[in-house]
Amino acid sequence: MVGSSTNSRYKYLHDCKWPREAVDVHHIIVRKSGAKGFFVYFFALIILATAFYLFLVKEKSVIIVLWSLLLDAFLVKLLRKSVEKESVVVMPAFGVQLETHYVSGKIIRRFVPMDKILKPVLLECVTPVTCYWSLSFIVHGEAELVLVFKELRPPMKMLVPIWKALCAATGIKGSSNTSMEDG
Repeated sequence: MVGSSTNSRYKYLHDCKWPREAVDVHHIIVRKSGAKGFFVYFFALIILATAFYLFLVKEKSVIIVLWSLLLDAFLVKLLRKSVEKESVVVMPAFGVQLETHYVSGKIIRRFVPMDKILKPVLLECVTPVTCYWSLSFIVHGEAELVLVFKELRPPMKMLVPIWKALCAATGIKGSSNTSMEDG
């Protein structure tokens, strides 16, 4: 491990097992909160217990139990769809592989060839509710920017070392004046 930083929601790890010229790996890991899983399962149990109480004691319809089972399944599935970490694997000779790891074990990968990347950019994204920074690629032949982190919104201090590594790999001089644009 070469570098790391942590905040309340995320942990950044810069993993460099191989020579820096060959592979450069950056991870943004979601810090685990045991309370989230506990509360989801607790509320699922409360909903199910209430449904059985209404069915058995109050003699309500069995449809209440079926609806509560459906709601419980939805809550548990929502918990398992959450993201565990997102990784950026920079291979200067080939390209960049973007990986999203889910709690369920599912991994989604996307590869962007190095010769297609025109420029990595840091953008400030402003919505009516929030403001955050995003790391993207301008890719030759693509109509839209390619987001590096599709699910997570890590803070700027965690995006900068990844942006600098991408600039170095693509051969673009990274300066805060030319590549950080308001968006």
